[in-house]
Amino acid sequence: MHVLFVCTENVSRSATAERITTAFAEEVGTTELVASSAGTKAKAGQPMEKTAAAVLEGLGGDPSGFSARGLTAEIAGEADLVLTMTESDRDEVVKLAPKQSKKTFTLKEAARLAEASGATTVSALDAARSKFTTSDGPEDVADPSGKDEDTYLSVGSEIAELTGALTRSVRS
Repeated sequence: MHVLFVCTENVSRSATAERITTAFAEEVGTTELVASSAGTKAKAGQPMEKTAAAVLEGLGGDPSGFSARGLTAEIAGEADLVLTMTESDRDEVVKLAPKQSKKTFTLKEAARLAEASGATTVSALDAARSKFTTSDGPEDVADPSGKDEDTYLSVGSEIAELTGALTRSVRS
């Protein structure tokens, strides 16, 4: 299963999610789970943000060789599952690649739906949307850009927890 993570700049949140998921796949010895990332407003070629990279290493991921890339319809269309960091990023993905709408969720939304419904496939996650709605506000992962190291650590830990739960339960 190819999971695409999307945020705005692709140097912190989605990069962290990509590399944490890659580390998890390597840890469990699976080649069936592939992660990548992109940004809705990324500057192609940018390295991972310095504090995010340090947090990622502390969480067991490897930031080396990371290079930001901009989201395109082709990149979105190649994914079996698209997980965004914010609802506005999700809306951008669906606008760019409408055929991916049933495969595109915020990271928090997908984790909530998987837990609430027991979904183990992307199609089951999509079906759970109508049954397990929420009105608790946006299901966004906060942007740590410009914040202190503790904020990066908190966001990185949240991403690791959410991606870990999803990658253990949901398969294409």
